[in-house]
Amino acid sequence: MQLDHRAQTLLKALVERYIADGQPVGSRALSKISGLDLSPATIRNIMADLEEMGLVASPHTSAGRVPTPRGYRMFVDTLLTVQTLDENAVEFRLQPRHQSGSPQRIISSAAQVLSSLSQFAGVVLTPRRESVFQQVEFLRLSEKRILLVIVGPGGDVQNRLLLTDVDYTRSQLVEAANYINRHYGGLSFDDVRTRLQAELRQLRDDMTRLMQAAVEAGSDAMTENNDEVVISGERNLLSVSDLSSNMSSLRKLFDMFEQKTSLMQLLDVSSKATGVQIFIGGDSQLMPVDEMSVVTAPYEVNGKVVGTLGVIGPTRMAYERVIPIVDITAKLLSNALSHN
Repeated sequence: MQLDHRAQTLLKALVERYIADGQPVGSRALSKISGLDLSPATIRNIMADLEEMGLVASPHTSAGRVPTPRGYRMFVDTLLTVQTLDENAVEFRLQPRHQSGSPQRIISSAAQVLSSLSQFAGVVLTPRRESVFQQVEFLRLSEKRILLVIVGPGGDVQNRLLLTDVDYTRSQLVEAANYINRHYGGLSFDDVRTRLQAELRQLRDDMTRLMQAAVEAGSDAMTENNDEVVISGERNLLSVSDLSSNMSSLRKLFDMFEQKTSLMQLLDVSSKATGVQIFIGGDSQLMPVDEMSVVTAPYEVNGKVVGTLGVIGPTRMAYERVIPIVDITAKLLSNALSHN
């Protein structure tokens, strides 16, 4: 869709004014703020053309116009002037968590920084941790009580208590551990689960049950406490009139926060792209609420993209300010995790 200079200037002025005060923008106001030497009649004609293109709409209660999702899309893709942001100010907020030595704390801090700087909700899709193990060991605690010890590739250790139907001897536990380590060490528990179904038929039933129990417990141990999406500042959205005035939209929004499925899908899609991505409600099938937008960017660890972060807010957000917040936070998080 091509717009001439006058139409571009008027659309940009309309979107910026509407983002600033949330009120429909009339032709008289546009003639003052656009800097164009045009009569109100000419402006009205151009606005009528923009409305026919689906870029602006006229609310029934006002003679002014508001941007549509399509209008927001053209604005952010072709007309937006991004503000500069002091990178040091963002890094200062993240820095205390750099020294903690915990990637999870750094990620949580990044979500909080995104929320506090944007005054909306900050989200981070955490790096996916595969349930890969290096070796396992069974320790007999008492009759029918076994401690499963799981050693990960990095040397981290997880323990799980197994309650069994059979009282296994120490030699049986050593035999089972040796079998698992020899055949499956270095694989994920999901891969082991699939192979067990075919390969363990030749073993005794009681040993099969022990190994299957170990795989289930091991998979749970390796993936628990791994919040796939960290969210901060959801309550900020309650004060956004565009969202809070519509209970149906607000309910859908918080359902998304609670269930996280659609949010994870959206963040996962953006992790496959380069740089900042903008999803605008009504313009993207991934967005459950028409009045909501998400600005995202992928982050890396040692040059490899491992997750995505972003800001969730209303479509009427100051994109020129939120975009650099997301972009710089992604770069600083990448640096912090790579050197952690």
